[in-house]
Amino acid sequence: QVQLVESGGGLVQPGGSLRLSCAASGSRFFLYAMGWYRQVPGNQRELVATFTSGGNTNYADSVKGRFTISGDNAKNTVYLQMNSLKPEDTAVYYCRRNSGLYSGIYYPRVLWGQGTQVTVSS
Repeated sequence: QVQLVESGGGLVQPGGSLRLSCAASGSRFFLYAMGWYRQVPGNQRELVATFTSGGNTNYADSVKGRFTISGDNAKNTVYLQMNSLKPEDTAVYYCRRNSGLYSGIYYPRVLWGQGTQVTVSS
């Protein structure tokens, strides 16, 4: 079964850091199909950081300079390093695999992980 499993969330003080991980299983993994999103209750899910098909990265303006997306194809894992965390970063963070064709690998549908809670509070 194809699945994405996030880990690394938790409670952190403002100014602190966390690293989220998303491990993929059940299908071939291609890093540039991956991204991170977040959602606060009552709000729409929003993009945090993602790769483009060419391997560049895109970040939400609110996290630029603080968050970094990275990953390892050999480990089937994508990471989100979050530094200088703020209370407004509090959300459930989701890993997402896009649909489409990536380096000869076809993903027929978007796939989401179950989410991991990040709480930034003193």
